[in-house]
Amino acid sequence: MDDDTGAGEVSLSDLQLSLMRVLWARGEASTADVAEALRGERDLAHTTVATLLTRLEKRGLLASRREGRALLYTPLVSEAEVQRSMVGNLLDRLFAGRASALVSHLLDARSVDPRELSELQALLKQHKEAGRD
Repeated sequence: MDDDTGAGEVSLSDLQLSLMRVLWARGEASTADVAEALRGERDLAHTTVATLLTRLEKRGLLASRREGRALLYTPLVSEAEVQRSMVGNLLDRLFAGRASALVSHLLDARSVDPRELSELQALLKQHKEAGRD
């Protein structure tokens, strides 16, 4: 198994994320199911989807089982694990590990509506209070 599985670093391309999102939503899917779910968003050949799924399985991110002629794939990592890894990597590489620098960048780079700001303030308050215990 590669170093980028489990609690380690996981980095996925946009295309790989699209495939994983189908599997996270369905729990298990065949190559044909994934290709069909992505039709419209990404029109990929069945063979391309099969290759991508095989590569994700080799990285230890998916498991497969045969059912008749089809291979059914199941994710071995959760969406939250991938998000945590990819955001952590981004934080380390671009913001020297400083969460405040990342948040500052997000607030400066994007318009944040008042409701979302209130949600952020509530999250900060919740984390600050949890740290006092």
